[in-house]
Amino acid sequence: MKPGRRRKGNEDVLTCKRDGCATRYDAELNKNPVDGFSAGLVDDSNVFEWQVSIIGPPDTMYEGGFFNALMTFPDDYPNSPPTVRFTSEMWHPNIYPDGRVCISILHNAGDDPNGYEMASERWSPVHTVETILLSIISMLSSPNDESPANLDAAIDFRDKPEEFKKKVRRTVRKSQEMM
Repeated sequence: MKPGRRRKGNEDVLTCKRDGCATRYDAELNKNPVDGFSAGLVDDSNVFEWQVSIIGPPDTMYEGGFFNALMTFPDDYPNSPPTVRFTSEMWHPNIYPDGRVCISILHNAGDDPNGYEMASERWSPVHTVETILLSIISMLSSPNDESPANLDAAIDFRDKPEEFKKKVRRTVRKSQEMM
């Protein structure tokens, strides 16, 4: 059975209240860790706020970096997506200057009002902490400059690749110093 679900009669019922699926996800990640990140509750009294650490993916400009973020779940999770905000300095087209991550699976379910994303690319309650963080690692590996959250980073990425690489290297070094 998938974490965050329990059987009630013959129905599969989501259990995502204050003591529900978030703590199960936490236990599952501790039992079966995944390479590239760690995640867990910031404070045992609040299952809706998680501390996340992401290791810069190998063979990318972010390799060697150690980046921290907060993942915050809304009260109606899993019907709505969590938000993810890097607390480490980041330079990336798909990360807003304030650290918020902009990827399709973190956008509310349904049709994109701008017509850029298909509904199937957006939030779905089947996503877990693991799938979200793996998507963020993938985003670090393959920036999307066509729909940027950070226009300046996207312009550097597209038009001034050496400047972009220099800023990312500085960000990686800074993340290493913060450890």
